[in-house]
Amino acid sequence: MTAPAHRLAAGIDLSLYFVTDRALCGPRGLIATVRAALQGGITALQYRAKHATLREALAEASILAAMAHEYGVPFIINDRLDLALATEADGLHVGQSDMPVALVRRLLGPDKILGLSITHQRDIDDMEAEMIDYVGLGPVFATATKADAPAPLGLDQFRRLRAAIDLPVVAIGGIDAAQAGEVIAAGADGIAVVSAICTADDPQAASRNLLDRIEQARARGA
Repeated sequence: MTAPAHRLAAGIDLSLYFVTDRALCGPRGLIATVRAALQGGITALQYRAKHATLREALAEASILAAMAHEYGVPFIINDRLDLALATEADGLHVGQSDMPVALVRRLLGPDKILGLSITHQRDIDDMEAEMIDYVGLGPVFATATKADAPAPLGLDQFRRLRAAIDLPVVAIGGIDAAQAGEVIAAGADGIAVVSAICTADDPQAASRNLLDRIEQARARGA
């Protein structure tokens, strides 16, 4: 079974990939934050709920999936294949310690998006590229949103690893508007952000600003 690379080729835009964090959204709440981010132009949405029960996550993810589809944005679940199947999400993102990619692809099906987290050269050497659609590469910078995150790559190491990956690459880890342009210039096809949107006073404006920085960096590199 081969990866559904045609889905990305058909127009799925990974430029601004928002990864949710309920706690960081604070009193405003996750649903309102995501709605504002969608209005601001995020191009992909990943639901990450590490500590929620399946029932809690199912209720929340079902709302977010409907919202994402209202805006024409792909909805991707982090780690939890059961949740991705239950909500008929557009895809799943897995890490190096999760279910093996070949098994995920078989259970997920050929027409869903599948992303894989990469940090080291050995991850690239071992990855089954024909099974996946994109890579999440990082952390590029230090991040406080993932307690077990490895040491940051920095831009030079990110650039080196990105050159070895023949798939779309989303940069993740400690990226904000000030750094978005240089990460794109280093070879990223898009950036994944958590706190840059979740903790913003105005998530809609923050999303627009991030997109502007991405577009400006691409224009400079054209």
